Amino acid sequence: MIEKELDIPTADGAMNTFIVHPDEGGPHPVVLFYMDAHGWREELRDMARRLASVGYYVVLPNLYYRRSRDFWLKARTPEAMAPMFELMHSLSNALMVRDTEAMIRFVDTQPEANAGRIGATGYCMSGPFVFAAAAAFPERIQAIAAFHPAQMVTEEEDSPHRMTDRIRCETYVACAETDKWAPPDTIARLEEAMKAGHMRYRLEWYPGAEHGFVFPRREGIYHRPSAERHWERLFALFDRTLRSR
Repeated sequence: MIEKELDIPTADGAMNTFIVHPDEGGPHPVVLFYMDAHGWREELRDMARRLASVGYYVVLPNLYYRRSRDFWLKARTPEAMAPMFELMHSLSNALMVRDTEAMIRFVDTQPEANAGRIGATGYCMSGPFVFAAAAAFPERIQAIAAFHPAQMVTEEEDSPHRMTDRIRCETYVACAETDKWAPPDTIARLEEAMKAGHMRYRLEWYPGAEHGFVFPRREGIYHRPSAERHWERLFALFDRTLRSR
């Protein structure tokens, strides 16, 4: 495996990014990995490595780079979470479209990356970001996945549920049974919009899982059966949509 950290130039500065891909057999399909609110950390790099190990060129950017190059949540206390929420609320779908454009421009120059085949996966706060990316770049992104996504139906003009008619790629949405950020009534509205937008999608509920269930270091929340199901679904999605036939 080849790993490196580098800065991707964006309209707003230098976005520090973790890159990982196999050392042989390239160029490899690209996966853009959008982090959750807890920040850019080793737990996510381990997940990126698992994706790369099955043949992908994985791009894991620090989405908080405009304000911090190294924030990650070290304790789930109100005091520790306050700056996390501040950072999270500093982001927007429009900013993420700009960052996605920068990532696509970057992978277009990388010989190890097959930039003609791009997928994206997002967690928690990044559920909306992968929807925004797919809506903005329908000709470049072939598949997206959103796991325990938050803020998928809002009153804003750029709410994910208002983008569905512009998303052309195959989409997978995974919802935790217990999730205050994505309760059943909200997900029902999202699915109604996905149907109305004629999206190619699969939406699944994960029984026994809570918001954040995929993260192995999320003590008391990590749910191994659901986390492994998440990997199974993600690998299958990208195998269908990103592999050369």
